Amino acid sequence: MATEGGVAKACHVEHAPAKINLTLHVTGQRADGYHLLDSLVVFADLGDRLTLTPAATPALSVAGPMAAGVPAGADNLVLRAAQVMGVALDIRLDKHLPAAAGIGGGSSDAAAVLRGVLALRPDKTLPVDNGLSLGADVPVCLVARAARMRGIGEQVSPVDGLPPLHAVLVNPRVSVSTAVIFRTLARRDNTPMPAVLPPWADAVELAVWLAAQRNDMQAAAIVAVPVVGQVIASIAATQGCLLARMSGSGATCFGLFADADSAAHAAQSLAGTGWWVKAVRLR
Repeated sequence: MATEGGVAKACHVEHAPAKINLTLHVTGQRADGYHLLDSLVVFADLGDRLTLTPAATPALSVAGPMAAGVPAGADNLVLRAAQVMGVALDIRLDKHLPAAAGIGGGSSDAAAVLRGVLALRPDKTLPVDNGLSLGADVPVCLVARAARMRGIGEQVSPVDGLPPLHAVLVNPRVSVSTAVIFRTLARRDNTPMPAVLPPWADAVELAVWLAAQRNDMQAAAIVAVPVVGQVIASIAATQGCLLARMSGSGATCFGLFADADSAAHAAQSLAGTGWWVKAVRLR
């Protein structure tokens, strides 16, 4: 049993919020094949929940509304994260985010385990790569706050001053292969975001600026999975939508709104599509 300050601590709960790429610029490709990125990332007030308990033998159980199809074997990122930290955990994963959806579900879960181990075992330290070996999104998910992610995911710089943002997340209940999207990109040497990000007075001003930025994987994803284009168009058609775009490599897309009521009304209007639809606040 773990101890903290001499007090027995049987388990620890960590939340793994959804990651949203407001922008995703593919700016190059290294000789080893890894792609270089420049992305403005935020996190939602919606995510998975992990309960971590020290154990003699690693174990994982998965429940929750999005548990179907999530692997519970040793290849699951949460068990690999615990292994990287050198601990054995019994992990209960309450899954609320769709898998292979472009919102960092698995990476955010892995990052939650890294944070959770530090809470359970203050004697442990993070891996020197901050979890990059587990996935490109793990380092940014580790900080779980607005940040600029560059390089192959290893360069993470917190971003302050974002205005309050509300959004609708929509996934058409299909998965998209990141590897396939990267292979079919039209080009890999696109321009990055400006070196210095501007200040934004409010959500409208931010949305106008974002509209001049890109997700360089979006066009390829629409070709591979045409419903992604339908989702973006449907979000854009909702009242009050400031910007509609795909997150990550898809298939989850988001719409930005100036206030919570507008986001909630948009979510209601999309509820009859059969898609996974959630109104969220971004942070």
